[in-house]
Amino acid sequence: MPVVVDATESDFDDAVVLRSHQLPVLLDIGADWCSPCRVLTPLLERLAQDYAGRFVLAKVDADENMRIAGRHQAKGFPTVIGYSRGQVTDRFHGMQTEGFLRRFLDQLLAHHAKPSQQENAQ
Repeated sequence: MPVVVDATESDFDDAVVLRSHQLPVLLDIGADWCSPCRVLTPLLERLAQDYAGRFVLAKVDADENMRIAGRHQAKGFPTVIGYSRGQVTDRFHGMQTEGFLRRFLDQLLAHHAKPSQQENAQ
């Protein structure tokens, strides 16, 4: 399974929502014209490699996939959203430090590692 994927409106459910049942997914919504996006996205790609397949980075070009940006209420770019078990777990907007990103990812991984409510009921 690749650690970095491009997600579009046509494959979003498979690339992000369904995939997040197996591994946490970090959704990066940005645009080519966005200066902070051009800095953050390569950093997220490097972290995806550093974390060695523990999460999937799904990149979305907001200009080409406006419905995804609208559905996620992306009011500015970049907007980064954590997905686990088909649900949004957390989000942030704008450029962040590597330390912040690592803490965000560690929280996403910890959330995904916890048994879900449905698993506890069984």
